[in-house]
Amino acid sequence: MQRDPKSGLIGIALLWTLSLRTWEENMKKLVLAAALTAASATLALADPVLGTWKTEVDDGSYAHISMTPCGDKICGTIARTFDANGEYNSPNKGKTLVRNMVPKGSGKYEGSVWRPSNDKIYIGKMDLNGNKLKLRGCVAGGLFCSAQNWTRVK
Repeated sequence: MQRDPKSGLIGIALLWTLSLRTWEENMKKLVLAAALTAASATLALADPVLGTWKTEVDDGSYAHISMTPCGDKICGTIARTFDANGEYNSPNKGKTLVRNMVPKGSGKYEGSVWRPSNDKIYIGKMDLNGNKLKLRGCVAGGLFCSAQNWTRVK
């Protein structure tokens, strides 16, 4: 039995066409995955608590806290510090005050907070309401809390 040389070429052409289709489909999937990853990163950046917040006066001074993503959580770093004489260069500048806050929905967050004046870390809770942020540091499983009301810096 003799083979037609054209049938071999047709088979090769068919395989080549199928592998091109597979390649195109894989590329479409890759582009879609990249787009979804970028979209989810944009959503994380769009969290309404992100930005700069002014704390209440605590032990004679207050700060501007920069709330930014830290992985899939939110952290707040001391960006600027002020006392009765104005802005000053605190040794706490650049340190993380709000730690690993996780959004729980409806403007509520849970994580931990550090209080520089006594160098203690507390169970942290935040409630966002527009340009107001209520931050609580709690002990004893949340039974005893101290709170501050922060305002957004424009």
